[in-house]
Amino acid sequence: MSPSSTPNLLQVLEECALNAWPAPRTVLHQGWVLRANGGFTKRANAVSALQDQAPWAGMQATAEAHYARLGQPAVFRITALAPAEADAALEQAGYRYFDPSWVMTAPLEAAAPDARVHCAPEPTAPWLDGTAAAQGYAVEAWPLHHATVRAVVPPHVCATLWANGQALGYGLAVCERGWVGLFDLVVLPSARGQGLGTALVRALMDWGRQAGAQAAYLQVRSANPRAQQLYERLGFVPTYRYHYRVPGSRT
Repeated sequence: MSPSSTPNLLQVLEECALNAWPAPRTVLHQGWVLRANGGFTKRANAVSALQDQAPWAGMQATAEAHYARLGQPAVFRITALAPAEADAALEQAGYRYFDPSWVMTAPLEAAAPDARVHCAPEPTAPWLDGTAAAQGYAVEAWPLHHATVRAVVPPHVCATLWANGQALGYGLAVCERGWVGLFDLVVLPSARGQGLGTALVRALMDWGRQAGAQAAYLQVRSANPRAQQLYERLGFVPTYRYHYRVPGSRT
């Protein structure tokens, strides 16, 4: 699927993903959104285009001033919605290319319930702490992670995969506009290689189907081919790419 020929799809998925991972400080500016969440996760602390070929004139200076007031660096998330001049200008200004990733989408043909996956409509303290620990988040970032998940508004579930009396996997699914987005997917390192990640994703896709979704999406780093292969086995295909531009020396 060519992102350049489907700006409406990009816009829908970008809006759904932003709603699924909210930021408490959000400003809209001429087709762009500037989000801040105390530095927790890049996508909640970055500038993103929300309309196709959003105007770039003055945007870099606006963003830099905005984040300076918040005491944070200006980080830009570049998708095909952003004009090419934005990425070129940031490169010229010394912003470093960082963390290229894919948004992948799939029909729900692989969806299947799993008795080991328990879904709760709101995050519990054990789910929040367990997810943050399994993801390897710094302990001081846990309150920001927990607040982010608690702030999700669209219908959602927090899933825990249990095996042998232990919580071994976690995931968040958010349903909006016929799409179910999958976030915070993680299996404990000691339990990987047993098919638990596949079971978790299939169960969350099944919840999405029951909630009215027709398709699923998720985000995965290009540097994580193992996860990409897992998702491809479940029918996910790369739909569009994005990357970040962060302040620093050019590489």
